[in-house]
Amino acid sequence: MTSSSPGFVDEAERFEDDGRTGRSGPVERALGILEVAADRNGASARELADALDLPLPTVYRIAKELVGAGYLLHAQAGRFELGHKLHLLGMSLHRQVGLSRPVTSEIARLHEATGFAAYLAILRGGEMVIVHVVDSPDCPRLSPLRFGFHEAPHATAFGKLLLADLDPDFRGDYLERHTMVALTARTLTERSALGAELAAVARRGIAWEFGEFIPGWDCAAVPVRAGDSRLLGAVAVSAQAGRLNGRERVLESTLRAVSSRVGALLRQGN
Repeated sequence: MTSSSPGFVDEAERFEDDGRTGRSGPVERALGILEVAADRNGASARELADALDLPLPTVYRIAKELVGAGYLLHAQAGRFELGHKLHLLGMSLHRQVGLSRPVTSEIARLHEATGFAAYLAILRGGEMVIVHVVDSPDCPRLSPLRFGFHEAPHATAFGKLLLADLDPDFRGDYLERHTMVALTARTLTERSALGAELAAVARRGIAWEFGEFIPGWDCAAVPVRAGDSRLLGAVAVSAQAGRLNGRERVLESTLRAVSSRVGALLRQGN
């Protein structure tokens, strides 16, 4: 006897890809459809099929289920767009990572006070994750640093704060999972060189990054801590190369003040 539940496929359906089997399971396919629809501001079934290398009938079936569940919308001209239910998930995620209005206002004030792109990262799932950015045309954010970014910790100022906070043994395991790729000519890729810099970061309580992540851009970050000194996250700024020069002391003082206020808000649950 077999049974099925709405929104799930049976074993036979997992192998309907006309020779393209093994690419992903049903959940991964559904998430892929949502991601393509998000990246392209909507997409036709054919565009989704081509982008994900899936048969058109498979895309139609999964998309129909997502529409029924409220995660996709079948718009005009046969295009699939994100459904309103995703907004509820996004709001819940923002609440979980502590993005209250007082917290985000502090990041906006950091941007206004410095004239630099300002960031808030939260320690979540063992990663330092960007959760809020405030920028302007005069000093835009670094394009990869979007909501959810947590890659290349060896090359970002806020990532170095996380690495400096880790026990050396755990740090070694962590770096084994995150390859120290040379993103620019200035990226530290040797464990010994990075270790020496992380010792300085831990000692001074501030991390600097000069053209190590993206050529021509510099960053600075300070930790946000709990009352017992546990690392909660980081506040950071980025600017075109040279704009931080000569402002290090004032910038450090500003970052620490914002970090202190953000830490207090997070501890209070605000």
